[in-house]
Amino acid sequence: MPYEPPTHTVERSLRATTGAKIVAGVDEVGRGAWAGPVSVCAAVTGLRRPPAGLTDSKLLTPKRRTGLAEVLGDWVTAYALGHSSPEEIDALGMTVALRLAAVRALEALPVRPDAVILDGKHDYLGAPWRVRTVIKGDQSCIAVAAASVLAKVRRDAMMAELGVDHVEFDFAGNAGYPSPTHRTALEEYGPTPHHRVSWSYMDALPRWRHLKKVRVTPEAAALKAGGQLGFDF
Repeated sequence: MPYEPPTHTVERSLRATTGAKIVAGVDEVGRGAWAGPVSVCAAVTGLRRPPAGLTDSKLLTPKRRTGLAEVLGDWVTAYALGHSSPEEIDALGMTVALRLAAVRALEALPVRPDAVILDGKHDYLGAPWRVRTVIKGDQSCIAVAAASVLAKVRRDAMMAELGVDHVEFDFAGNAGYPSPTHRTALEEYGPTPHHRVSWSYMDALPRWRHLKKVRVTPEAAALKAGGQLGFDF
């Protein structure tokens, strides 16, 4: 299916309006998975012409994605990945876990970006980072597209490694996302240490529902301790 290749338009705009010299594209993978980490890649590409075929990782075949990631590793100015574990996702919730993974990626870069292009409409990064959100940025922005490919290929490899000890779950095939094989394995064997056990899919597993964790929000913790939520009536 034809698609418009990504450009440097947003990055050029950020440079012109904010004076930013180093701009990082940021994208995540694993948000909707039942198992494994949520992973974020931060990529700095400069304004060079990208490798042929670069686009959102979801539009690429696995073979093309892997080959492109090998090229991108040498082509980008710098990139780094950050991850939040299933335990952190269960304890903190997805929004905080995403921010944690993104900060880890950005702080692992050898250069600190002056601005960040974040895929999507929600700024889960926040201060002190200067952020511009772009819906479908992984299709329209070169740096974000590069981050999407690098993040996807790395996380897929991580899940394949985790799947060696849990072959029934086919992590190499589903990367921890919902699938018939994944659901059947959950029903038969229960969640592995790599599963997010605070998620609602646990409610559909009668044999294993007792293992579900309930995330305690700060507000709920305050109420349980007899505190107040700060409302002034």
